[in-house]
Amino acid sequence: MKDAQGDPVQGRIRWRRFAAVVLPAAVAAGALMTGMANGAVPAQFAVSGQQFKVAAETLTGTGFVQYGGLASPNGARRNDPTDTRNHAVATSAIASADLYKLCQSVKVPGLPVSLVIHAGDDINNQAHAKDLLIDMTDLKGDATFTNINIGQDAGTLNPAGDPNGAPGSFGQKADKVVIQHLKQVSWSTTASSFTLNGLHLYVDVNTTPKGPEECF
Repeated sequence: MKDAQGDPVQGRIRWRRFAAVVLPAAVAAGALMTGMANGAVPAQFAVSGQQFKVAAETLTGTGFVQYGGLASPNGARRNDPTDTRNHAVATSAIASADLYKLCQSVKVPGLPVSLVIHAGDDINNQAHAKDLLIDMTDLKGDATFTNINIGQDAGTLNPAGDPNGAPGSFGQKADKVVIQHLKQVSWSTTASSFTLNGLHLYVDVNTTPKGPEECF
């Protein structure tokens, strides 16, 4: 057996368990993309119990804001900082974003399996998101901001999604942001539309110590 890259796969997989986890994930991914395209995905919803990785060679965005928030798994009291089930996040909103060489990966818990998405590999036909809203816990890259305000009241921001940050809390905004070599760990990403030019979605299986493919 070989994986998506043509490399041999060693070991055995419990395929019924694999199908039970991966197939719903693939269907959910397709439904999410359809919902984004139709503007049907809300900015706030119960997040899953695991994070995922996003990488891009370049992200170029206009209308950028950022503030603190909470990502709430199913059953948690939303926007309640006393509920320990909630996850503290940095919420970034970008009104319009282009992403060159976009990658997204999520590992299946307990299995040597990952779901991987690539898009926007053509510099002239990049992935494009409108009203992008990201709840993240880690971000790395080389960033350049244009006309940035740091320390603005988050309640006065007008992000590319709803709601604004909490009034009186720390926020920042910029007319433009460019991030090179983006590496990001997130709980959720939504957009009113997400165009994935050159989309390639596949399942990677690798039982070797190297493990399945991830974006980084």
